[in-house]
Amino acid sequence: MKLFKKILVANRGEIAIRIVKSAKALGIKTVTIYSEVEANAPHVRCGDESHCIGKVELHDTYLNIAKIIDVAVKTKCDAIHPGYGFLAENPLFVDACEKAGITFIGPTTYAMKIMGNKIEARTFVKKINVPMTEGITGDVEALKQASKTIPFPLLIKAAAGGGGKGMRIVHSDTELNEALESTSREAKNYFGDGTIYIEKFIEEPRHIEIQIIGDNHGNVVHLFERECSIQRRYQKIIEESPSVTLTDEVRNKMGATAVSIGKAINYNNAGTIEFLVDKDLNYYFLEMNTRVQVEHPVTEMVTDIDIVREQILVAAGNPLSFAQEDIKQNGHAIECRVYAEDPENNFMPSPGTMTYYKEPVGEGIRIDTGIEKATTIESFFDPMISKLIVWGVDRDNARERMILALKEYIIHGIKTNNAYLINVLNHPAYITNQFSTKFCEERKNEMLELFNSGKSNVPFFVPLISYLLFSLEIKDAVNDNIWSKIGYWRDLTKINIDFEGKDYLIFIHKQKNNDFEIEIEEVKYLVHLKSSSNGKYDLSINDEDYITYVSKEVKGNAFITVDGSIFHAIRKDILIKEDIFSGAGGMMGEDSNNVFSPMPGKVIKINVNEGDEVKKGQNIIVVEAMKMENHIMSTKDGKVVKINVAVGDMVVSQNPLIILE
Repeated sequence: MKLFKKILVANRGEIAIRIVKSAKALGIKTVTIYSEVEANAPHVRCGDESHCIGKVELHDTYLNIAKIIDVAVKTKCDAIHPGYGFLAENPLFVDACEKAGITFIGPTTYAMKIMGNKIEARTFVKKINVPMTEGITGDVEALKQASKTIPFPLLIKAAAGGGGKGMRIVHSDTELNEALESTSREAKNYFGDGTIYIEKFIEEPRHIEIQIIGDNHGNVVHLFERECSIQRRYQKIIEESPSVTLTDEVRNKMGATAVSIGKAINYNNAGTIEFLVDKDLNYYFLEMNTRVQVEHPVTEMVTDIDIVREQILVAAGNPLSFAQEDIKQNGHAIECRVYAEDPENNFMPSPGTMTYYKEPVGEGIRIDTGIEKATTIESFFDPMISKLIVWGVDRDNARERMILALKEYIIHGIKTNNAYLINVLNHPAYITNQFSTKFCEERKNEMLELFNSGKSNVPFFVPLISYLLFSLEIKDAVNDNIWSKIGYWRDLTKINIDFEGKDYLIFIHKQKNNDFEIEIEEVKYLVHLKSSSNGKYDLSINDEDYITYVSKEVKGNAFITVDGSIFHAIRKDILIKEDIFSGAGGMMGEDSNNVFSPMPGKVIKINVNEGDEVKKGQNIIVVEAMKMENHIMSTKDGKVVKINVAVGDMVVSQNPLIILE
C-alpha cells in the first residue's frame, strides 16, 4: 500500500478534524492551519502540528493559496487535502500544489474545470446523452432577453456555485433584474466568478445525488444515493440514505448514469453527481461536486466505507479497495445539519456565545463537529455547528433515534435549528415521504406554528421550577438547605420570576432533604430533586419524572431545555447593572432612528446616499455575514441623515450603520 508521510489539511472545523482522523488511522502525520480568531479551536489541536496563516478575512487565510502552499512546503508535506468549500474546487489551487511538488487529494484540474462550472458541465454531459433541463447562458443583459424563451418559474444559478450559494428562484418579470444582479454579485463574492445561467425550474422536485469514487487505474464506482430534498435557502439541512423515493430500477439507472459521467471524464477521486427527480421519477442532471460532500457520513454509515480514507489512498496511487459488486446498502442513515440560526426569523444566522453545550451519546449516533464545549460562534464563517448522523435498521428506526438525539443535543445562548429539525422529522409529510425541495418554503407558517405548539405541550411549571432550583443554586438539598440560600426573611420565600414574558410569584413553603413544596398561581407542586449536575436536573413533580437543562448568560437571562424545547426566564428580584450592557439596543436590527446590522459582518453594498428619502421596508444596505447576504431594510419612512460605514467595512451589531430622520 502506498502512503503519504504528511498531509496538510487546508480547511477548518469539523471537516478538518474528520480528515485528520482518517489520516491518523493510516499512520500519516498531519498539519492543520488556522486564523487568529480560531487559535484555540479543536481543529488546531487535532493535528500533529498547526500554523496560523492570518487574522480573520478569508482571502487572507483559508482562501490564500500562497500562504497555504508556503506552510505545506515548510512543514515538508507531500499532500494537501482541501476538504469542502474554500479551495476544494479551485483549479488554481491544484496547479499551485503541482508546481510545489505536492499531491492534491482530489480530482484533476481537467475534471474540476469542466464539472466545477455548471455551464461547461451541462455541455459535457449533454454529449453523453445524460438527461437535463432546458437552460441558457450569457451575461446579465443577454439573460434578461433570453429568459423570455423559457416560461416561469426560472432558476438562476452561479456557474461556479455550490452549497446553495448563488441561486435564486424567480416567478415573474418584476423579480428578474434584481435576482440576476444579486446572484451575479454573490457568485463573484463567493466563487470569484460572476457568470450565471438560467434554467427551467422543475415543480415539486426531489434532490437526489449519487456518490461516486474513482482511482488512477480507470476504476469508477458509485456508493449509491442520498436523498437531500429537505432544504432551506437551497441548502440541505437533512440528508438520508437510502432514498425511499427511488425504485430499485431507477436507483440502478441513476447509479449507472453517475458512473458513466465519472468514466467519461476520467474521474479519479471522491465526487458527487446531483440530480433533480420529478414526481414521475424522471431524473435530470443538476451538477457535479468535485470534492467530498458535507453529507458524506450518511453514505459511510450505510456502506461502511470510509470515503476520506479512500480519497487519501487513491491520491497516493492505490487502486480502489473494492469493486461495484462489493458495495451494499445496510440499514438507514439520516444526517441533520445543526446550525446557529433562527428558523423563526427566516433562518437568519445567529452568532454569539453559548452558555451550555452537551452532545447526545448512544448506539448508532455520530457527531462531526469542530467544537467540544460551549464556545463563541463567530460571524466570519458558515453557521453550521455540527453534523448529527444516526443509523437505524430502517428509516423509522433511524428517524426515531434522530429525534431523541436532537432532544438530547443541548445548546444554549444562541438560536439553533434543533427544534425545527425535530418538527420536520415528526411531520406527517416527512414520515410518509410526501415532500419536495420546497418543503421548508411552502410550510413556513405551519412549521412556525408547530414550533410554538411544541413548547405549549410542555407543562409550564416544569421549566419554571427547574429554573427556580437553578437560580437558588440548589444542587444537593440534603447538604444544601434552601433557607441558607434565601436567608431568614420570610418574604424572601416569595420569588418573582419573568418566565416567557409573564411574571410569576413563586412561594416556597417547605423543604425536607430533596423534597420541596412549591406554590405557583395558587397551585401546589410536590418536587423531588433526584440529582443535579452541571446544569442537568433530574426531578419529579407531582410524581411525574422530568429531565431538564438550565444555564444563564451574563445578564442573568436563563435558558431551560425540556424535551427539545427551550424556554427563557430571569429572576426579577435580582438587579442587573444595565449600564454594563448599554449600546446593544440595536442588536436585533433597529431602534427608533438607527439601522443596525443583525450580526457582525462586512458591508458589501449601500443602496442609499445621505439626504435620500426612504420608505419603510426599503432595502438600504447589504451586509455579508456567515457566508450569507443580509439585506437590511429601513425601519421607517424617513430621510437618511448619516451613513456611518463604507463598502468593505467590518461592522458590529452594536453600532448604527445608518441614521434616519
